[in-house]
Amino acid sequence: MALALAMLLSEVHMSSGFYLPGVAPRAFKNGEPVNIKVQTLVSTETPLQFDYYQLPFCAPKRVRDIPENLGEALTGERAHTSAFQAKMKVTEYCKTLCRKRYTPQEMEEFQDFAILDYRVNMRLDSLPLAEMQTFAYEDKPDDPVETYNLGYPLGGKLETSEAEKDNPTSNADQFVLNNHLRFKILYHPVDSSDEAHSSHSEDNGNFIIGFQVVPFSIQHHYTGKWDETEVPYVKLATCVQPPNGQFQPHVPQVINAEEGGEVIWTYDVIWERTNIKWASRWDVYLQMTDDKIHWFSIVNSLVILMFLTGIVGLIMTRILRKDFARYNESALSAEDKYEANREMREETGWKLVYNDVFRPPSHATLLSVCAGTGVQLLIMSILTLLFAALGFLSPANRGSLLSAVLFFYVLMGVPAGYVSARFCKFVKEPNHFKATLMTALLFPGVCFLVFFLVNLVAWFKQSSTAVPFGTLIVLMLLWFGISLPLIFFGAYLGFRKDAFSVPCSVSAIPRQIPPQMWYMSPWVSAMAGGLLPFGAVFVEMFFILSSIWQHRFYYVFGFLAVVFLILIVTCVEIAIVLCYLQLCAEDYRWWWRSFCTAGTTAVYLFLYGSFHYFSRSHPATVFDLMATCIFFGYLFILCYAMFVLCGFVGFASCFAFVRKIYSSIKID
Repeated sequence: MALALAMLLSEVHMSSGFYLPGVAPRAFKNGEPVNIKVQTLVSTETPLQFDYYQLPFCAPKRVRDIPENLGEALTGERAHTSAFQAKMKVTEYCKTLCRKRYTPQEMEEFQDFAILDYRVNMRLDSLPLAEMQTFAYEDKPDDPVETYNLGYPLGGKLETSEAEKDNPTSNADQFVLNNHLRFKILYHPVDSSDEAHSSHSEDNGNFIIGFQVVPFSIQHHYTGKWDETEVPYVKLATCVQPPNGQFQPHVPQVINAEEGGEVIWTYDVIWERTNIKWASRWDVYLQMTDDKIHWFSIVNSLVILMFLTGIVGLIMTRILRKDFARYNESALSAEDKYEANREMREETGWKLVYNDVFRPPSHATLLSVCAGTGVQLLIMSILTLLFAALGFLSPANRGSLLSAVLFFYVLMGVPAGYVSARFCKFVKEPNHFKATLMTALLFPGVCFLVFFLVNLVAWFKQSSTAVPFGTLIVLMLLWFGISLPLIFFGAYLGFRKDAFSVPCSVSAIPRQIPPQMWYMSPWVSAMAGGLLPFGAVFVEMFFILSSIWQHRFYYVFGFLAVVFLILIVTCVEIAIVLCYLQLCAEDYRWWWRSFCTAGTTAVYLFLYGSFHYFSRSHPATVFDLMATCIFFGYLFILCYAMFVLCGFVGFASCFAFVRKIYSSIKID
């Protein structure tokens, strides 16, 4: 208990440093330098992401890594200092970043990244760099909506007409490099209404509200000898002096992968005042433009839930009616007695297996271990969604969501060990240490093995998604230093409790199971059982996968919490319905089947994720075995966790259902 209390207090201490929107603004004085940080190269065509300096961009004399948390380290979102320089409210045009000459191999590397539509991510004052776009719905043409694309494209395909004009004899596709960036930084001055938010209000500082970019491809020219000490925009013949900030007629910077060439990298810094308050600067990233589809998802899920609720209600009503008919048999007429007995003989076959319904299944210890892991994942998911819906896991606090998932999973080792121990004691598992150790090692061990193999592939591909060795050590310490002791402590509490009481004893000789219809076979019932829960969540699953694939922020945790609740209730009801039908067929092997009935929802999620991958990936990515392994490795971990979570929900609900119905009848 002292260890658990110490960890809880440490979590409270760590949470005090969280960055929450509207809580910790920073004001910059006029002329104060602001640091533009560079991050990663990501693409919507491939799951591989790379570090900014893995390409030969312009770099400062000394690149300094920005400290990161556990969530950022696991997602590969490392930030570094850059050669871009900007000062608060100082507008500058055509600033020269550097001039570099590239070899054919380096140019070919740029071209490969341009073909796969890679985008460059940066950030300023914790705000991500974004290209802003404005569009209007057909039913609201006078109400435009501003949306964003994170980062800017590294390059693009040269228009056919321009390619033919430059090189009429060439039929090959040509690509251009976006070597000029126009940064537009929105700011809002500190005023009296912001004094409660900042200690710098008396210094007349400014808050950074937006960080936007417009990329250009310009083949720069200069006159005379190149001198690094010269004022940058004077020597470039392709730029006009400010304040216009326009460009002379120019041609794009074509990527010459055969001969290499010289590239001059430039940028503009434009400051623009805005009326948006600091607390609302994340609204453009977190606004929901597709709320109608989310509501459609909720309604669709509720329809499925009402259908299943009606079936469960019908089953419970029939059970109670038959029990009442038996209890009041003396008050019935002869005809009514005959009809009631005929119905009970034909439709209540579940009563005939009362001596076998609580017989421990094969691999009962493994089922107990899965139950313990399932309750651990269930509580972790509930706590994560609760904190996310309350706004504590905002995207402004980078990596907080994944960090919270890991910490909640580790701290929920006590209920995992407790539930596993209670079921192990019920199925009379003699080796308590083995069962507890399996609970602590099985699920995280499989996930860590897959994660490590995926990490090896990422290391080989030199992707920034490769987790550093130090982070792997931290994960091992969380696993063996916190999770494992907590699971053993929970198991100690569970084994001290009495075993679950059941209303029926188990006979020495198992009852023979009659032949079953094809639709009652384990595989058919399991696959049919997972279809309805998947139908209740697949729309929201589409948004989650799209957000991950398109590198957009997912922040509709309120909708996600409602869908998750519907998923849990749907799994409960479909497991009970199929368990009841199985018992009516005098098949008492409901233990593993109830687990798999709800758990197969993860199978459909895996198939849907596979479809999503092959429908969105670039053809070159599909045939890239290593990139495909990375995607499916992480998808397997997600679906494996979903299988165990939903499986536990189905198994626990059926266990409670079976105990209830057999305790409500008189057994001779």
